[in-house]
Amino acid sequence: MSISMHKISWRLLLLTVIFTVGLPAAFARPGDKILNRPYADQKRWHLGFSVGMHFQDLDFTHNGFTTPEGGQWFVEVPTFDPGICVNVLADLRLHKYFNLRLTPGMYFGSKGAEFRDHVTGTVERQDIKTAYVVVPLDLKISGDRLHNSRPYVTLGAMATFDVSKKRSDFLQFNTADAYLSVGLGCDFYLPFFKLNPEIKFCFGLTDILRHDRPDLDENPEMYKITQSLAKVKSKMFVLTFYFE
Repeated sequence: MSISMHKISWRLLLLTVIFTVGLPAAFARPGDKILNRPYADQKRWHLGFSVGMHFQDLDFTHNGFTTPEGGQWFVEVPTFDPGICVNVLADLRLHKYFNLRLTPGMYFGSKGAEFRDHVTGTVERQDIKTAYVVVPLDLKISGDRLHNSRPYVTLGAMATFDVSKKRSDFLQFNTADAYLSVGLGCDFYLPFFKLNPEIKFCFGLTDILRHDRPDLDENPEMYKITQSLAKVKSKMFVLTFYFE
């Protein structure tokens, strides 16, 4: 998959999710049905859980390193597979329109990295699997309730810790990372609970590449990929369904 197709697929996914989340709220009218759970938003705090899927991606910054043979290696993520995520939720009501939400959980995912020597055309690949313990903290900013739906946006930060086993491969990444996130969703008030579909974009803040690789001292052919990179940052697209 080319980089342009990579970007197009992200945009199509985004448009599809926005359409799915926003359409029911757009057509809801006061008086259509019985008002479900009219006092749900007046609780000081409440609990819930979520299940969902996410896509992981990496941003590579190259430094122009040239191997002794004259090769230059460039890295991209041409493919990514959907991963799963499960979280628990603790929600604190701050104001009519503001809630503070803590949603610790686990993200399991994978992505494929492709390394290409632009001089010789040689291609290498690496499958990168992750198991993240995540600790997101978000400020939820809600609009007015429209019968049985209520749109909202989120702003937040997230700490992640990769607990998957590290292997001696072309690239290794640090265990800990931090993200800034922005999301949007809609509360749907059902007779017995609230269902909240939400999409979130997470942008990594730190360089997660492990530059010091003593495990590759005897294998310089693998180390040349790390030498070609100045930094690597992570990003994620998350689609979540909360049950509250």
